Amino acid sequence: MMTGLARVAALAVALGATAAHAQETTSNRVAATTDWSVFEETDPRECFAVSAPKEQVNTRDGAPVQVQRGETLLFVFYRPAEGVNGQVTFTGGYPFAANSTVTLAIGGTNYTLFTEGEWAWPATPDDDSRIVEAMKRGSDAVLTGVSGRGTQTRDTFSLLGFTASVDEARTRCN
Repeated sequence: MMTGLARVAALAVALGATAAHAQETTSNRVAATTDWSVFEETDPRECFAVSAPKEQVNTRDGAPVQVQRGETLLFVFYRPAEGVNGQVTFTGGYPFAANSTVTLAIGGTNYTLFTEGEWAWPATPDDDSRIVEAMKRGSDAVLTGVSGRGTQTRDTFSLLGFTASVDEARTRCN
């Protein structure tokens, strides 16, 4: 079994290209359930639920700042050929600080996501499963990270429609 950091490193290569490709080039949206959308790709086969934040707060030294960020998205991926079944992935729209983590808060419980470049993931598939189950029960997910420039970001995602979207993505790729 891979350690958390080994998994992040392996996934950075595999997911970075795939997730970037998915968010930038796909037009295969097959469902939209309130705040979440579902996409399905065929080559390679993958399905994912995705949402953009409802609120973004950027601070430096405790004071709000204006920053330029790329797309900020929260995903749950299914890739049957790779054995990926509900992988949580976050892109903050900026390079995260080296060796940093992102905190994902859902309903009073915090989860740790490990970072590589602009991407963050849980350490293990079991962590993915726990987070997906918490997201199904929660009303919002708050992700807090730090950029390479020292800006703290706090992105709040609505979970309205999450369960229907993640179930749709899973069904389409199983």
